[in-house]
Amino acid sequence: MTQAAFFVLTALADQPRHGYGILREVEELSDGTVQLRVGTLYGVLDRLTSDGLIVLDREEVQQGRLRRYYRLTDEGVRALEAEADRLAAGAEAAKRRIAERRRAPGAARPPATGPGLAGGLG
Repeated sequence: MTQAAFFVLTALADQPRHGYGILREVEELSDGTVQLRVGTLYGVLDRLTSDGLIVLDREEVQQGRLRRYYRLTDEGVRALEAEADRLAAGAEAAKRRIAERRRAPGAARPPATGPGLAGGLG
């Protein structure tokens, strides 16, 4: 599952939302690290719909514009839960490895060579 799909499903976990509401919720849930463009969002929504993970909940006209609201299906809830479990297990495995490295006597430490790649040196 892509990061975008994961956050779209997460945005719909508590209630149906329309496109703009999903965009805002994804940005908030990801602390701004995922900022979907409208075209990307509707591509993700189409794929999730065709996969049976979300469905069109309703359509409303607001200020002369049609708003489509999407909601999770039961299959979507299961898929989101499975992906959340998979991500959590991966994070726990990484934390265990980091802790093992810190406990190991004489664990290899990277040389202190300056600010690293982000600073252009290293």
